[in-house]
Amino acid sequence: MSVYIDTSAFLAIFNSEDQRHEAAVRTWLRLIDDQELIVTANYVVVETTALLQSRHGIPAVRRLAEEMLPVVLIEWVDPSTHTAAMSAVLASSGNRSASFVDCISFEIIRKSHIANVFAYDRHFKNRGFDVIGESL
Repeated sequence: MSVYIDTSAFLAIFNSEDQRHEAAVRTWLRLIDDQELIVTANYVVVETTALLQSRHGIPAVRRLAEEMLPVVLIEWVDPSTHTAAMSAVLASSGNRSASFVDCISFEIIRKSHIANVFAYDRHFKNRGFDVIGESL
């Protein structure tokens, strides 16, 4: 089974004050123990890195880079995926629509036929993806 991991899950793992932290850590460790194929997009890595650096500093970025990303398959966004995601963002209405990075993720999940998403972002569930983890 493949599992796509979103920025929201990475952040919950790192933030010990997040109400979902313990559940996120348990889910991450279960995925590792079960040797699941964990996938994300390079745009998610950029987003996560920027947020970790601003909120938790370079030690958190180092932990992401050295301990977590080596076990994650990073899908690099190609021009057609980028264009499709931008079109989805521009076609959406309202301030509460999915972000550009979320739309990138939706495209990669669909193209890769990934069954499950590890996220704490309601947009994944709203789009009909099977979201794993506790306390959504």
